[in-house]
Amino acid sequence: MLKNNYNKGKIEAGCDEAGRGCLAGSVYAAAVILPEDYQNELLNDSKQLTEKKRYELREIIERDAVAWAVGIVTPGRSTRLISSMPRYWRCTGL
Repeated sequence: MLKNNYNKGKIEAGCDEAGRGCLAGSVYAAAVILPEDYQNELLNDSKQLTEKKRYELREIIERDAVAWAVGIVTPGRSTRLISSMPRYWRCTGL
């Protein structure tokens, strides 16, 4: 089971990503904010769940979450983001 509240009194989002990057396809990222003291025994490591259980858990999370979001970066977009990073670093001094 995942640990609740790493920082008491603050809103925390759980985040995860999947995909292999711009050379092998799209990358997906998700974030979710669950209610304080939320409990669900299935909510741990999605790789340990069957595909059917993952879809069931997705519906539960979407229903119970305070907020959630999923983002997708396609290979073309990923390449453009990577190529613009040196310009970003120059502008920010990183």
